[in-house]
Amino acid sequence: MAGPKISVVFGTRPEAIKLAPVILALRRDPRISCQVCVTAQHREMLDQVLSVFAIRPDTDLNLMRSDQTLAELSAHLLHRLDAVFADSRPDLVLVQGDTTTSFCAALAAFYRHIPIGHVEAGLRTGNLQAPWPEEANRVLTSRLAALHFAPTEANRRNLLAEGIAAANVHVTGNTVVDALLLAVESLQRPAPTPAMAEELELIEQVPDPMVLVTAHRRESFGPGLESICQAVLELARRFPDTHFVYPVHLNPRVGTPVRHLLGDSGLPNVRLLAPLSYLAFVKALHRAYLILTDSGGIQEEAPSLGKPVLILRATTERPEVIKAGCARLVGTDTATICAETSRLLTDPDAYRAMTAAPNPYGDGLAARRIAAICGRMLS
Repeated sequence: MAGPKISVVFGTRPEAIKLAPVILALRRDPRISCQVCVTAQHREMLDQVLSVFAIRPDTDLNLMRSDQTLAELSAHLLHRLDAVFADSRPDLVLVQGDTTTSFCAALAAFYRHIPIGHVEAGLRTGNLQAPWPEEANRVLTSRLAALHFAPTEANRRNLLAEGIAAANVHVTGNTVVDALLLAVESLQRPAPTPAMAEELELIEQVPDPMVLVTAHRRESFGPGLESICQAVLELARRFPDTHFVYPVHLNPRVGTPVRHLLGDSGLPNVRLLAPLSYLAFVKALHRAYLILTDSGGIQEEAPSLGKPVLILRATTERPEVIKAGCARLVGTDTATICAETSRLLTDPDAYRAMTAAPNPYGDGLAARRIAAICGRMLS
């Protein structure tokens, strides 16, 4: 194709989820050549998402290695992505969010004088140590990007306060809403494979009420994660008719302590699962009564489904959910987690107040807006 070429680079499951609607929108524009490059920072979880959205990468760098340090991963990313950009010569590189892949792809593109578009720009905690290293990745990517796609007006203000030109910042909504709506639509159809049907049935069979738990952040490794597990144990004992479902991250620094503390508990209402495919996870979100998580993306997905979120972190770069009333910060303290979860499980008014809060992340048209802006820039 002779038209402008956009290279979309990502490596993790959350990036894939949030960029899939953008890729689909770009590929609907006959004027644009959209190429997909994956680094496979998350291998298995990434492949699951690509399958759901029927996206086949043009380039797969397959860079993930066991026990790889951030420095090692960054060095490999820069070296390999530089070669990809030298060969493909894109007119624009699109990255998403705050991963090491995002920052290194932006830096490699910058070194080649290729403009960078940053999807989900402008989220900030103001603390480079939390979330770590994601906050630094976001800030550094913003310094390199030419186009900033801010999910909310608050994100836009963050960028303007850092000296980003207003003309380069576009409030689009968050593409996670687009992806979620596509996934919910997919759940209305028969499962594409027997394995997927079995996974969906597993979620369907969990009795109500179900509390969905996810925790995997680096800053929680060690005492923080252990405190979260102790809270789940205490809550499971306190509420024997409530089922606590925890899909456990593949990182052994998560899986080992979680399985030791929760897997050996003997409590029938605590279920540890392998990481869920994206569709199965959306099913779990839909089934959940409430969610305990340290994830960033789930803070955006859950309000779209009217589910209260207790955030297992000290701070969040998504203050909109706190302001809207969809979510509450509870940190990793066992007593605080137990108190706030117990309140939502026993106080119907408190629960209804959170479920009725408006979704601050848009209307499901963010990807179309981003594709249109990219098209105008390159025309």
